[in-house]
This record gives sequence, C-alpha cells and structure tokens, in this order.
Amino acid sequence: MQLRPHPRGSWLCPPSADREGTPHLPSQLAHDRSGPRGRVPLVLIHAGVADRRMWDPQWASLTRHHDVVRLDLRGFGESTERPEDGWSYTADVAATLASLGVDRAHLVGCSMGAGVAVELALTVPGLAASLLLVAPGGALITEATDQLKEFWRAEGDPLEAGDLDAAATANVDWWLAGPHRAAADLDPGARELVHTMQRRAFELTEDWDGIEEAELDPPATDRLGEIAVPTLVLTGSLDIDAIGVAAAGVVEGVPGARQVAWDDAAHLPSLERPDAFVTLVEEWLAPLA
Repeated sequence: MQLRPHPRGSWLCPPSADREGTPHLPSQLAHDRSGPRGRVPLVLIHAGVADRRMWDPQWASLTRHHDVVRLDLRGFGESTERPEDGWSYTADVAATLASLGVDRAHLVGCSMGAGVAVELALTVPGLAASLLLVAPGGALITEATDQLKEFWRAEGDPLEAGDLDAAATANVDWWLAGPHRAAADLDPGARELVHTMQRRAFELTEDWDGIEEAELDPPATDRLGEIAVPTLVLTGSLDIDAIGVAAAGVVEGVPGARQVAWDDAAHLPSLERPDAFVTLVEEWLAPLA
C-alpha cells in the first residue's frame, strides 16, 4: 500500500516509477558529479524534506575517493520543470543517470529517496550494485500511524492557509528533530538548511495539485523479494514510528538485508552525524568495490 498525504505535502508523497511499458518523457535533473572515475559510482538521492544540498557535509569526503552523483528530484532545489500527467521521480533519475553514462551504481537514498532507490533497483535492470536505504519512506511506507497522521495535519493545515514558513517549520520539527525532541535543541545550521530546502520545494510545487504520477504496479513493497543486491537499512531511534515499520518491512522483504540503528538520531541521520555517516558509507562500500 502506498500512502499519499496532503496533495502539496512534501516528503511522503511516494515516488512512483512508470508502469512498465508506459511511454514517458522524463526530466533532466539538476545534479553534481565529482570524484575519480573508474569504479562503480555512488548516487545520492535526497529526502523529501531536502534537496541535494543535504549531502553537503559528506560531499568533500566522499568525492575524495569515489565517483559521486547527487541529484535534485523534480520539484526540489534546481530541478524546476513542471511535470505533466504520467511523470515519475524514478524515471527522471533513470534518465539523468543514463545521460551521464551511469549504468550501474551504489544507490544511497534517504526517506523518499530510499523509495526511489528501491524502485530503480526493481525497474532498471542491472543499475543497482547495492542499496543503502536511510530512514526508508516514500514508496516504502505501508502504515499510516497516529504519529504520521499528526504530522500530516501539522504540515497540511498551514499549507491550506498558504503559510509556507509554518509548513516548513512543521517538517523541521517532525523530521529533523522527531517526535521525541525539540528542534531548538538541535544545530541551528541544520534547522535552517532543512527549512530552506523544504520551503523551496513548497514554492516550486505550488501549482502541481492534480498532476498524476505514474505508479509502479505492483508497488515496490510487494516486490521486495525481487531485489538481489546487498542492502543496508539505517534508521534513527528518534524517528517517527511509521519509518520503523517501513524499515522492518524492507529488512524482512529483501533477501539478506540488514539494519543499523542509531540511538541518537531521527529522520536525517546524515545531517545529525555527518562524519559517522561517511564512515558508514565507506565501510559499506569497502567489501563491494
């Protein structure tokens, strides 16, 4: 089951690939690519409360030794093209990677980006060399928990009123801080960055209501057993409960998948513990190189 919140809601609107065989003209996404070539590239797919700037803390370290691509999904950051019916985040990413000559990659996706990464693994043969799924959301969400519904109200009410700042603040409160902490206790720079990225997404998608995305059929959550690449799931214990349910479903559904849980992080662990996240990625990639 795929869940859709408020129509202009940000991160949980599940990314969806084209139905197999459905014609679609994807968008060329804004992106950066840096690092030494020659090995399988690393592709970073951001959360739905963010854009490719969320990877700034890791960019210099990762590109020192790896060929790394990071993208802005459509409607985020600098990927501003308004879609037409039948579009999908996954098709956009696949087309952009193809234009870069990337036909195989280690896919790192956070939240909604984790759903995109899984759909890429399912729909683009041979693309995924491995999956590192951080706080899996988007197409991987299966349960509308009370906490999730409370967030939808916290974001949706100000969006209905046209208050983008308040809606962005709700996302900072729920996803950067989580339901167990106050955002004021966190790094001010991280709070400002998430607010800026989320507000940008709201501005870009303000007139996107009613545009239909193409959905993967059957959905990704029904096809996890088809994934045959090494898969690691990272979660934060301070995240909302719906993400824990999604993570458990991925670990149970993907053959050989394993999970790492950080006790002191919520939904965006790479922003809360940037150095530890680099270490995690390096340790994950080392035996796969």
